[in-house]
Amino acid sequence: MKKISVSFLSSKNIAEDLTLLDHTDADFIHVDVMDGKLVKNKSLPFREMKHIHKYTKKRLDVHLMVENPSKYIPLYAELNVEYITFHIETEEDVMKNLNLIRDYSVRCGLALYPDTPVKSLIPYLPYLDVILIMSVVPGEGGQEFIPSTEQKLVELHSLLQSYGLNVSVNVDGGVNDETSKKCRYADILTSGTYILSGESYQDKITSLR
Repeated sequence: MKKISVSFLSSKNIAEDLTLLDHTDADFIHVDVMDGKLVKNKSLPFREMKHIHKYTKKRLDVHLMVENPSKYIPLYAELNVEYITFHIETEEDVMKNLNLIRDYSVRCGLALYPDTPVKSLIPYLPYLDVILIMSVVPGEGGQEFIPSTEQKLVELHSLLQSYGLNVSVNVDGGVNDETSKKCRYADILTSGTYILSGESYQDKITSLR
């Protein structure tokens, strides 16, 4: 059964939605952190995000869409976080940031843009707990699932098998009850708009498992 990470990027009332999600069996709350540089949009500043524990007790799956992950890792590591994932496309030293996350006893991951090849992960595979495959262009909710993601997941599955590695694979973007069928090699599905647009968040979450 797949794990479900719920993004609140498209939420119109974050406090209310997080409270409702806390009463579902969602595995994680997906926290999108955007600096307006790596991606065009900006998210809530950390001074507001640090209060998330008031609305949900669920573990956080933090996705850093920022140019300087090293600036954000120490902040988000203080929260009730399961994973901190940053983009391989950043200019900073990837290994240094993976080690920084591990220093906080947090599971670490790398995210890939839709057009970034899977093979770019090879030098870092032994150090990863999770790989986040973006199935939309990062930075905005409500986009459609990119069809080529399915083949990318097949490639990643083969790559991990060839190295004998057990790394969780997360898919983020345009995930709904139909596109989830194209993610058979994913362990975690991140979904936001699809879940939050339903009357019953639990029913939507169940449909993705």
